Amino acid sequence: MIFEKLTELVADQFGVSPDDVTMETSFVDDFNADSIDIVELMMAVEQAFGIGEIEENSLEKMKTIGDVVEYIKERV
Repeated sequence: MIFEKLTELVADQFGVSPDDVTMETSFVDDFNADSIDIVELMMAVEQAFGIGEIEENSLEKMKTIGDVVEYIKERV
């Protein structure tokens, strides 16, 4: 459920097909995301999953979809 919901958010923000999103997908390497893209996505994640503000040091560790899924699992 978390992965599917996150996939929708990512696909929408980066304009990609949900089929292109896997647990190993890298924001920078696969989507050429910059820091603004990642912050905007994390704000959407915070709202969609009701997890509160994601701390900057945690944000820096999130490089792949799988990293974000694990972060969300720890907080819901």
